[in-house]
Amino acid sequence: MLRVGLTGGIGAGKSTVANRLAEHGAVLVDSDRIAREVVEPGTEGLARLVEEFGTEILAADGSLDRPVLAAKAFADDESRHKLNAIVHPLVGARTGELMAAAKPDAIIVHDIPLLVENGLATAYHLVVVVDAPVEVRVRRLVSARGMAEDDARARIRAQAGTEQRRAVADVWLDNGGAEDAVLAEVDALWADRLVPFEANVRLRRPRPPMSPKIAAYDLAWPAQAERVLARVRAAAGELAVRADHIGSTAIPGLPAKDVLDLQLTVSTSDDAETLRELLCDAGFPRLEGGWYDDAQDGGEPWPKCLHVGADPKRPVNLHVRSVETPAWRLALLFRDFLRANPDERDDYRDVKLRLAEAHAADGTVEAYADEKQEWVNGAFGRAEKWAVATGWTP
Repeated sequence: MLRVGLTGGIGAGKSTVANRLAEHGAVLVDSDRIAREVVEPGTEGLARLVEEFGTEILAADGSLDRPVLAAKAFADDESRHKLNAIVHPLVGARTGELMAAAKPDAIIVHDIPLLVENGLATAYHLVVVVDAPVEVRVRRLVSARGMAEDDARARIRAQAGTEQRRAVADVWLDNGGAEDAVLAEVDALWADRLVPFEANVRLRRPRPPMSPKIAAYDLAWPAQAERVLARVRAAAGELAVRADHIGSTAIPGLPAKDVLDLQLTVSTSDDAETLRELLCDAGFPRLEGGWYDDAQDGGEPWPKCLHVGADPKRPVNLHVRSVETPAWRLALLFRDFLRANPDERDDYRDVKLRLAEAHAADGTVEAYADEKQEWVNGAFGRAEKWAVATGWTP
């Protein structure tokens, strides 16, 4: 199943997006609703809150008197931690139950206000952030929820800021204007990205081959790479020696195919096999067949595993290499060598542009990559001399 994290600041209109996705068929898991459910009358959650904070937190009908609880629980850090220690595990367990009950081909949208604040982005295949200008949010909170303006502004200030949300956002929806506009964006997101993304993950389906097409360097590539790398690290866990952004998109100013090349370094080839399904489940299907790097010592090719991103709107190549061969180090050296030597970078640019034009009608990048490798192998030799001269280490 595909897991989508949906978040946004208070008053941004996240519910508008969530409800539209549910209309399309998404399984909506609402954290706020679950948080209310786990402390309803008769639940373990309410009983534990009464035990911790006293019977005065109960209303006359036996339900939770939330303002009274808030006054007690947020009086100091110790009380707040006690509240969280009771409620958060219950919410997490119920969330897990709802997700586990979904069908294998489900697209689960987890509406979670504190996704950013709690560092949960890597738990999802995709993070969608709903935003609106502060003044629009304040106006909504005052008019629709009856909040005092000062209280609304204080609530907004207490949450994650715009830059924090942008750092984890794979999709940014501006909901500050007409509702029809954001709903149209949600419709396109569902049809063009979420539906094929889910199928690609479930079917272990790689992206289709295409001819090489060189794009101008994009300043967004490093941030996009870091978001994907965070998911790779989370999936690999202790088996990851390191995970890095490599290749042309990692070199400022270098035109490149709009495909992020990432490298996951592991200790052994057995570790790479152990990670096969974990990476597939995380959204990185493996390309079958034998994959190798050219051995720079003239010996047998160096084996690797190649996974690709299942997200149809963010192409990724994930090279899984073990420290049993020098290829992982060479990929980092090549990147850093080109970063430090603009003349080499520009020479590489010219080679890429010439070969991309020559193979524009191929329908695949295989011949382009094979011809380009001659220049790359020569650059490896120059990079090794640069490493010695500069004392470079990975």
